[in-house]
Amino acid sequence: MVHIPVLLSEVIEYLNPQPGQKFIDATIGGGGHALAILEHIIPGGKLLGIEWDGELLRRLEAQIQHSQFKDSTVLINDSYANLEKIAEDNDFENVQGVIFDLGMSSWHLEESGGGFSFAKDEPLDMRFSRRADDGGQPTATEMINKYREEELAEILKENGDERFARQIAGAIVKARKEKPIMTTFQLVEIIKNSTPLWYRRGRIHFATRTFQALRMAVNNELENIKSGIGQAENILTAGGRLALISFHSLEDRIVKNFFREEGKKGKFKILTKKPIRAKLAEITVNPRARSAKLRVAEKL
Repeated sequence: MVHIPVLLSEVIEYLNPQPGQKFIDATIGGGGHALAILEHIIPGGKLLGIEWDGELLRRLEAQIQHSQFKDSTVLINDSYANLEKIAEDNDFENVQGVIFDLGMSSWHLEESGGGFSFAKDEPLDMRFSRRADDGGQPTATEMINKYREEELAEILKENGDERFARQIAGAIVKARKEKPIMTTFQLVEIIKNSTPLWYRRGRIHFATRTFQALRMAVNNELENIKSGIGQAENILTAGGRLALISFHSLEDRIVKNFFREEGKKGKFKILTKKPIRAKLAEITVNPRARSAKLRVAEKL
């Protein structure tokens, strides 16, 4: 599946990259935003790209090695939760811009085999990084089969805003007593049998919120976002810009509150009073852009 970056023209407009500048793409993924930024900052500019999933990064690395950007790009397999250290180690302090695209890549859903999609029968893993040295990160299978009912309900409610969190958690605990829950389709069937018919016939697939909640818990996404954007502030130069694309309300709330609080302290000037949304023409070509929200602020 071809990766289509969301809100690309808006990102370039607000970040305003210029030749010779340094930028960081903290979630480089398929490289859509990064490659567009690189077109504007060469000659003389450099971009640091961070991607937690090693396989996804290797694919992008192969692409960049055969492009005009190979000497202008530094790619790092790590989490943006370690952004400040990564920037320091690679001489990317005092940069002109940092971008976070907090959405799922199409590759994870379609090709990774990581159990991210309820439409494919795959092992319930959901880790963005499956490196052995990333120890301590539980899989979705481990959460589903080991966590207490109350813990599972809280994850589904807090991360997915799932209205039937308690019922689904209870059904999971009951089902795993019969046999371990190992695959996405097993989980989908449990969710189906523990929610009412009208919910299963809704506009959004009935498993969407549960899968989202588990993925976010497995990868500690909300805490990583808070940590990552705070570190981004520290490595931006005065006048540098921080752009964040979120895809659901929990992420957007973190970004909005961060900008508001830092704005009150006189550290940031908010450039997007309301989040920038995709236009109809983009949504028609790329439906996943429908829920994207872009917020941008400039460091003072």
